[in-house]
Amino acid sequence: MRFGIVKCHGSGNDFPMIDAREIELSAVEWATVARALADRRGAVGGDGLLLLGKSLRSCDFSMAMFNSDGSEAETCLNGLRCVARMGFEALGIDQARVALKTSEALVERVPELAPGVYSVLETAGPASLDVAAWPMVGEAAPLVERAIPRLPGERRFTAVAMPNPHLVAFVEAVDEDELVRVGEVCEAAPDWLPNRANVSFVEVRGNALFVRTFERGVGLTDSCGSAMAASTYAACLTGRIGWDRETVVLNRGGMVRARAGEDAMVSIAGNATYEWTGSVTVDLGSGTAGDLVIEAWRNDEIAAWGAVADEAAWG
Repeated sequence: MRFGIVKCHGSGNDFPMIDAREIELSAVEWATVARALADRRGAVGGDGLLLLGKSLRSCDFSMAMFNSDGSEAETCLNGLRCVARMGFEALGIDQARVALKTSEALVERVPELAPGVYSVLETAGPASLDVAAWPMVGEAAPLVERAIPRLPGERRFTAVAMPNPHLVAFVEAVDEDELVRVGEVCEAAPDWLPNRANVSFVEVRGNALFVRTFERGVGLTDSCGSAMAASTYAACLTGRIGWDRETVVLNRGGMVRARAGEDAMVSIAGNATYEWTGSVTVDLGSGTAGDLVIEAWRNDEIAAWGAVADEAAWG
């Protein structure tokens, strides 16, 4: 089956993206497409697959995101900005309500964060501290800066759902080996955490946050939008930054500007960068992708984001 795709990224979190409004495939088939297209060893590569979908629940359009392992995420805020851009351009609008898997989000085009950087403001939430809904068995809510005995080490975590589940630990310096050890325990879907969780270590750098994430279904990733949102909310909840204060959130892939309110809503302004457009064939039987044709490079957008990356120092 042949698909038109846009290769895009939000804060370095990169994806193949498909306008799926007129494509009828089952969730199992889309999972196959996601594994084929997001495979870093394959024709395209990415952290997952983004789909622009039809209007649902009175929203302007919908979004689905499948991780590179084929699992479907509740949300992906870096990806949402890219889907919002595709939806804006398809419908001729500049703001929308988007239906996600289990929630909704508001998106709108905003002035460029930097020259040539297409930018979107997204508002998601409310963030939830109800770990029973994940579920996380055997832990009472709220779980705020508490050790979790079943995880390696003695880090204290705050558990936040955006609505996908996140464990956030504030650290003096990120130890990636430790982050991977903790992340792999969660990724194994133990009986006490059957739906897994994203794990982030967060440094407070003056008025900014630096976030490093082991993402559910992906592994150690340069950027995770919902992790940046969860980390911002956790930082406000624990008094490290103020409510309703715009904060620069840095990661290996780039940066966003985030704001969390006491109403548990989190807003993120960040890039939605197109790298190229093209088409590719996916064999649904073998789960492989090939015959990639790149029709147009977006070198101006690549260069514009590169200038942002060169200027920022996110570790």
